Amino acid sequence: MPTKHFWAGVDIGGTKTAIVLSADPPAVLERTEFPTLPADGPEPALKSIFAALHRALAAQGPDAALEGIGVSCGSPLDAVAGVIQAPPNLWTWVDVPIVSILQKEFGVPCHLENDANAGAVAEHRFGTGRGTDHMLFLTMGTGFGAGIIANGKLYRGATGMAGEIGHVRLTSSGPIGYHKAGSVEGWVSGGGLAQVAATALHRAQRQGRHSALAERFQSNGQVSARDIAEAARAGDPLAKRVIRSTGVRLGRTLAILVDLFNPQRIVIGGLAMRIGEPLLAPARATLAREALPGSVAACQVVPAQLGESIGDAAALAIAMGI
Repeated sequence: MPTKHFWAGVDIGGTKTAIVLSADPPAVLERTEFPTLPADGPEPALKSIFAALHRALAAQGPDAALEGIGVSCGSPLDAVAGVIQAPPNLWTWVDVPIVSILQKEFGVPCHLENDANAGAVAEHRFGTGRGTDHMLFLTMGTGFGAGIIANGKLYRGATGMAGEIGHVRLTSSGPIGYHKAGSVEGWVSGGGLAQVAATALHRAQRQGRHSALAERFQSNGQVSARDIAEAARAGDPLAKRVIRSTGVRLGRTLAILVDLFNPQRIVIGGLAMRIGEPLLAPARATLAREALPGSVAACQVVPAQLGESIGDAAALAIAMGI
């Protein structure tokens, strides 16, 4: 009986970890997801990764052969050494040699890449970045970062930290992201959107103005990006204003990137996929005002085509090699 060949992807996030198996990426045959629980340290999650991947392979029969494993995770990390270096959402994962751990367990090549770079490779190979030589992929979830495709290849920079646009200070003060007040991540990530909305809600409450978000905010003192998006879709004026202002900040960030990299396409994941045009329209308008006209004309700004499965596709793309 001929050997059946498979690729495995491991997408490690602060909230959840997903393990996928594929014979023809990005199509997924088997998928397991579990809470990462970073407060418990890396060991329980690693055991769950082992168990899930062994189960997935066993389900394919005795002739199943694993070709390689790709790991996608937030920065900072060392892709060359294969080490996760305590990302903000995985603060207990201090210098975890994930590549050597997985290679020892499964005996196949393993590659590690940060989630923005992995997303860039996936969208370039499988998604809306196909056919481009110069493309940027932006994560827009809990954090905010960029993966850069230049001349058809992933660009990592001298120390593998290229694309950390979330760390750039957009204003002298403001919401905190990437440990910096007024940073791009503070203004336009999901966490930043929640901070901006909380400030707006406090102001509305002091002024006696009602918002559909107020009940949720008063019940637990927090409001999420999902709450804001749902309220905006329901017509809540405050939520709509917050999304529009976030879109303007996103547009200013895009203008910086367009002037620096002159891409053909900017592909945005996370909130851009879930919120869509209420966020992207003000971003595009601001980009058109702020960046060089010729560069703007050459660049499309679009949501990620791979949708909510981009984390799976990203890890599989890394497994296949860059």
